[in-house]
Amino acid sequence: MATILFVHRHGPGQFLHLAGHLVRQGHDVSMLCETSDQAVIGVKTIQHRPVGPDRGGKSAVDYQTRVGTSAAEAMDDWRKRGGVPDIIVGHSGWGSLLFARDVFPGTPLLAYCEHYYRHKGADVGFDPSETIGIDDIARLKARNFAQVTTLLSADVGLSPTRWQRSGYPEALARRIGVIHEGINTQFCRPDANAQFVLPDGRTLRAGDPVVTYAARNLEPYRGFPQFMRAAAELTRINKAAVIVVAGADGTSYGAGPPRGGSWRESMLRETSIDPSRIHFVGTLPHEALIRLFQVSAAHVYLSYPFVLSWSMLEAMSAGVLLIGSDTPPVVEFVRDERNGILVPFFDTTTLADTLAEALAGRRDAFEIRQAARQTIIDQVAMSRSLARQTALIERMIGTQPIWTGGSLVNAGSYGG
Repeated sequence: MATILFVHRHGPGQFLHLAGHLVRQGHDVSMLCETSDQAVIGVKTIQHRPVGPDRGGKSAVDYQTRVGTSAAEAMDDWRKRGGVPDIIVGHSGWGSLLFARDVFPGTPLLAYCEHYYRHKGADVGFDPSETIGIDDIARLKARNFAQVTTLLSADVGLSPTRWQRSGYPEALARRIGVIHEGINTQFCRPDANAQFVLPDGRTLRAGDPVVTYAARNLEPYRGFPQFMRAAAELTRINKAAVIVVAGADGTSYGAGPPRGGSWRESMLRETSIDPSRIHFVGTLPHEALIRLFQVSAAHVYLSYPFVLSWSMLEAMSAGVLLIGSDTPPVVEFVRDERNGILVPFFDTTTLADTLAEALAGRRDAFEIRQAARQTIIDQVAMSRSLARQTALIERMIGTQPIWTGGSLVNAGSYGG
């Protein structure tokens, strides 16, 4: 039995399934965090003091240092009480791991690498109307401070997708493997008998002309303005289409609308879409979100070149007809006209026409849906991902070398 310490600001985060899996294997698992978003049976929580929100800008270095100091103090207290991990697994982005090596110099360190901020080739500057200045470049470089420093001391880095790994400078990327957290393909599966009840009491069923969209928050990074413009056009083309939008009114990434308020309010004003044709269901419980996917005739997922949402992969696993943006995170998993349909991110007319065609009944829709699910089963099924992650951790705890010739060893436990 190994003692494993996970580190995450708001645990368990990306370690939800892995931490639970390791507990079931008999390991002693703890989670160091400021707050815990969800309890995991058998995982002990170690809390360190909150340091407040990230104010952004060039102050990110100070913020990340404060997070790292707080986490290190909690680690040191744990160490003094006899807690010595066999391995530390943590998120590299906020600073929580900055001093982990100083507290536990002999402990292997596995750093989760989510996104490397840069002013070209990713989210910043993707919108052609955005102007990038020196202050923006400085802000982005400051945001990378924690993960660059952490990776220099970590034994191994881990990214969930190849595109996310590719954003890191080569000197760091060579230290990063690719293993996705995994999708529960048994839970996220097609169901011809699925039903979803709208807020007005109407029940939607598989086969109804339902177009769906889902994001944590309704905002530009996930193409919400483009979706709304296309949805408004679709309601003029197809009088029977039912549009269901899941997501909150906050802002996870980027800025809010210029006139204030939420992007939902802003786009309702802009598009003047008939409110009876579109249903905003807010943040759904996971079970309800999957039911929504199961009744969907066409699900839209648009994204800047940024972190890929689990929701897209879960929708594919549920057998949706996915219509996605032709942006790198999406293209890594979606092959146009084979397991989904790709459209240009900013081309709302093409998106509306594609949705209309989907609701009219594509002959190949069933084959595309089947291929979407098979893609998830083959590449990121939970059982496969957990086996790969566990094998990596066991390898790091053991005596076999992780590195050879200055690069990461691929011993069959990596994949994406």
